[in-house]
Amino acid sequence: MLGLEIVPIGTFLALLAEQVLRTALAAKDVVIEKESFKILSKYLCDIEPVLKELQLRELKDSQAVRHALESLKSDINKAKELVDKYDNRSRFYLLLKCRHIVKEVQDVTRNIGRSLASLSLASSEVLSDMSERVHQLHHEMQKAEFEASLSQVRILEKLQQGLKEHKTDQGFANDLLEEIARAVGVPVEPLEINKEIASFKHEKEEAAARKERAEECFLEQVIALLSRADAVNNQEEVEMLYFRRVQTIKKFTTEDDHIPPFRSFICPIGGKVMIDPVSLGTGTTCERACIKAWIDSGHTNDPETGEVLDDVSLRPNIRLKESIEEWQELNYCLKIRNAKSRLLSGTESRILVALNQIQELTEQNPINKDWIATEGLISIVLSVVGSSQKSVEETGLITLMGLVKDHPRNKERFVDSGGIDQVVKCLDQNPSISKPAVELLFELLYDGPKLNRPVYDTISQQSTAIHLLVTLLKGSVRGSAEKAEAILWCICDEDDDNIVRVAAANWYKPLSNRLEQGPESSRLLLAKALLEMELVNENLKVLGEEGMVPPLVAMISGNLESKAVSLGVLAKLSACEENKKYIARAGAVPHVLDLLFSAHISTLIRESCALILERLAASSCIQFLVDACAVALDPQPIVTNLLCLQQNPISNHVIRRPALGALVGICRSREEPVNKAFSYANGISIILPLLEDSNYEIQEMAINLVFCFCGEETKKLADYLLFEDRLVNFLSLLKDDSRTELQLAILGILSSLRSSAPAVAQALFRLDALCEIFRLLSSQNSELNENALGIVLLFTNQLDLEMQRAVVRMGTYPLLINFLKSGTETAKARAAEIMTNLSTSTPKLSITPVNTGFWCFWPLWFSVCEVHGGICDTATTFCLLKANALSELVNVLQDGDKAALAALQALATLVDGTMVFEAVRVLSDAGAIYPILDLLKRDNAAIKEEALNLLEKIFMDNRMVDVYGIKARILLVDLTGRLKNAYVKQKVDGVIAQLNCTSKPVPLL
Repeated sequence: MLGLEIVPIGTFLALLAEQVLRTALAAKDVVIEKESFKILSKYLCDIEPVLKELQLRELKDSQAVRHALESLKSDINKAKELVDKYDNRSRFYLLLKCRHIVKEVQDVTRNIGRSLASLSLASSEVLSDMSERVHQLHHEMQKAEFEASLSQVRILEKLQQGLKEHKTDQGFANDLLEEIARAVGVPVEPLEINKEIASFKHEKEEAAARKERAEECFLEQVIALLSRADAVNNQEEVEMLYFRRVQTIKKFTTEDDHIPPFRSFICPIGGKVMIDPVSLGTGTTCERACIKAWIDSGHTNDPETGEVLDDVSLRPNIRLKESIEEWQELNYCLKIRNAKSRLLSGTESRILVALNQIQELTEQNPINKDWIATEGLISIVLSVVGSSQKSVEETGLITLMGLVKDHPRNKERFVDSGGIDQVVKCLDQNPSISKPAVELLFELLYDGPKLNRPVYDTISQQSTAIHLLVTLLKGSVRGSAEKAEAILWCICDEDDDNIVRVAAANWYKPLSNRLEQGPESSRLLLAKALLEMELVNENLKVLGEEGMVPPLVAMISGNLESKAVSLGVLAKLSACEENKKYIARAGAVPHVLDLLFSAHISTLIRESCALILERLAASSCIQFLVDACAVALDPQPIVTNLLCLQQNPISNHVIRRPALGALVGICRSREEPVNKAFSYANGISIILPLLEDSNYEIQEMAINLVFCFCGEETKKLADYLLFEDRLVNFLSLLKDDSRTELQLAILGILSSLRSSAPAVAQALFRLDALCEIFRLLSSQNSELNENALGIVLLFTNQLDLEMQRAVVRMGTYPLLINFLKSGTETAKARAAEIMTNLSTSTPKLSITPVNTGFWCFWPLWFSVCEVHGGICDTATTFCLLKANALSELVNVLQDGDKAALAALQALATLVDGTMVFEAVRVLSDAGAIYPILDLLKRDNAAIKEEALNLLEKIFMDNRMVDVYGIKARILLVDLTGRLKNAYVKQKVDGVIAQLNCTSKPVPLL
């Protein structure tokens, strides 16, 4: 290679800039101490444009410039060597060297900064306008301080402490290895861990080749410690060691549970078998913790021999430690063999002893988990769990938890033995069993931070497991519920099919979460699944509460498939009353209306829209017809468009039916804009033809809709019904008692036709409708009774005596009196109105007896009516007195205004004849006068007027004035001061004048 002194300065700068960039990029990829190398990479990336700028400005060649560039190149080479040095090394080794690596990165960064400063000085005439930028970069690099990751430093300190204390137990090795692996991003799996350990051993060999004795010794200690971890141990070696130990204990019987220790194993101070034996200079061996405490407490003599200790240094007794460990392992094997024998005995007490023994073994030494599995005890314990008493089942599950916890190989063995199925069966038991079962299932689901795929797949494929987990989640045992929820979230995390399975088991949170946050493909798949599910009202309610509606509404803005599916689900959800408010709040209604009234949208989508609108309007009328801001929508265009759908002959039945239902719900609101829209669109003319629709649902809805407006369109309605046989068909629908709402509407429509009463009544009479009407009067439905009474009133509100007689022959009076006693106010009012109509005809029908002059020839079977002065009865003259209706009519005077006015009018018919005084006395005897006077206290002007008219006739009788005059004057005078109605005031003055004329004035108090 040519010397740098003969390379043109521009080429030199280009080569150096390229080298800087390559080094910067390589530094980003170093896996250990990433932050430190990232900072170095950033500084190098900042230098590269400076070098390019110098090249563009044609930096002048000089000795100082070349010296500065050579210095910078040398430092960049060192940085590249550092990156290469740590790029492909053992990650475990790099963690051990983290402090040293950080120091190296810091030094090379500062050196590059100094070289950059030298270049700046050597090329000041070119970099004058860049000097501040270069100076800032130099300053930052000179001051750069790098620190090792705190987590890595803690691991390193833990390792050094373990080496210092000569830690050799497997539990410590397992924990340390797992922490190191996670810190450097190595999976805690035997294959990966053994690769790292092999690489680690290579580092030790290289240190030996470099004759770095301290480094070699340190690495050897670390390897020895980490090699005790489970993940490093070769399974074949573990099994071979177990079988060697088993051969040794064959001489012991199955009843022997313990091999006694040698005396040398016992610490002379603590009196227990030693774990970490150390020797004094005198040769005495003690437990490390005990001898340290002995010396720290001031003892200077040997604890066993008593001789004075000149040297208190401690040396590990490795051979004794290994002997003790072998003795312990022999005991482990002995207990494992005996536990197996007890498990196979079939005796509950012996099985429980064995299970507790296995639990102790797993806690004493992690290697026992492998040895217990090697002996085949996992499958045996599983069989015991499935066929024993509850106490054994619970203990067995806890034992299995100990065997598989943090042990991937045993989890694999557990799954291979069919353990998942057995655990799932236990989920359906009482809490003492289901709780350890779900905890065991949760442990099996993970291998460290990773999912255990076989377990994951097994749970996913078992609908029983998912249903039982959902049951536990909703149960009262908190610990079980938390674990069950964690398992369910885990299996739903990345699998939409599992979300569907969990939803089918009635837990919807993952479904709601994915619908809201998942990708479009997932949302569509889940919405389709939801559409296909069989859901009862309680499920629908929970779905709404879980927030399912807003994401579904958002999906309406998607493509046609998304629209169809989301609206189908919303239609399903709208069947639940509680969900309607969620649908309205989410702003679904404007979308629904736009799509429903768009002719180019598919029938399926429009059908769902019509169904949603129908259900929203069913119970709330127009309460839910709002936009996303809860602002009420204008009902007028909605009503108009819904009517257009009914008018359009090509509209599909599946759209027309729910659209008509929606129209019925909206019109029931009787809001002014709704009424105007219906009237403006000539709605009654559009709906009337539907009364003859072949589809009974449409027919019923049309009747209900006509009922809403029947009071305003009586002429048009009467003309329609009286044409051909329509009234016959109309009446035939009354016979179906299963359709009460329909019966109500039909009776209400017919009773509203008073302005067309003669023609309608005659038609109904000819069709013998009375029989069906009176049948419905016996119903327990109060609304049905009210509407039926309205039609009876239609028959009696005529001058046609034949119809009145027909009504009375049906046994009207007993029914009417019963309604006066216990009916609703409307029923009482209508019953009284019917009595008024019938009683009005009584004077014409009452027969006055002819006096022949011979009283002995008078018939003995009749009596003259006190009110009508002739022969009266209920059947022929409709007499209220003979019907015994007076007392009930008087009682009704104390009811609401509507019923009281009707009763008052009925009583007034008694004094309309020629026998006024007799009628007045009958009213007095019936106790009617005081209630009539009390009616003057009411605010209703019509009641006051009717009461005053009747009082005028009552006080024509001096006897009535004598009895009731004082109270009447008081009420009338008081009323005079409060009245604003001139006509009523005139009537009051007239009654007062009548009182004054009829009898002597009585001083008013």
